[in-house]
Amino acid sequence: MKRIFLALLVLGTTVASCSKNSGGGVKLKNDTDSIAYIIGMNVGMNLMRMDSTLRVDVLCEGIRDVFRAGTKLSPADAETYYLRYVTYTLPEKARAYEEQFLADIAKSNRAYARTSSGVTYTVGDVGDQERIPTADRDTVAIRYVIRTADGRELYSSYERGDTLRCPVGDLRKGVRESLKLIGKGGRIEAWLPAATAYGAEGDAELGIAPNATLYYEMELIDVVKYTNRRR
Repeated sequence: MKRIFLALLVLGTTVASCSKNSGGGVKLKNDTDSIAYIIGMNVGMNLMRMDSTLRVDVLCEGIRDVFRAGTKLSPADAETYYLRYVTYTLPEKARAYEEQFLADIAKSNRAYARTSSGVTYTVGDVGDQERIPTADRDTVAIRYVIRTADGRELYSSYERGDTLRCPVGDLRKGVRESLKLIGKGGRIEAWLPAATAYGAEGDAELGIAPNATLYYEMELIDVVKYTNRRR
């Protein structure tokens, strides 16, 4: 976290001035101006990804104050405040938004139910009720699709021609809970809270952001009970 904060300070101090309405009045007179503008674009795009609700005028005032050598907070105080915000305040806001989002889904569509952990699901096909994975040592074969809350597809085992085979206990918590609700041949669609999916870390390789609520479509192809394997 400290490195992130320091990097933002370094990037911020490269921009001499900015304003929400100043873009049309700035002329790029030479290479130095163009590079400064490009760096400013980079800073803006990174900050948009972090938090698109940041007030541009306040952000720019912080940059100007660095150049004026008269900031309202010392670097040490600013770092402490920032780390507290990204470590505690921001995740709490994300959880509150997520909870309301999932509650609204369940409220607006009676086909959806919720587990105690917040997994919000609807069963398309219950499957074979004699072949339900009930234990973490049971082995399952599944096909699935993962999407973001805005519908962007992150992964599809159908497109890749893959079937995942593994013990139930090796799966993400929300996936485990979902599969235990259906039997072999069953299908389920589930919204997974971040805490039951990829958590605060996310997954850069899959393009999953930290604290992301994910939508899964899962098909339970096969179930091998652990008790049967031992016989």
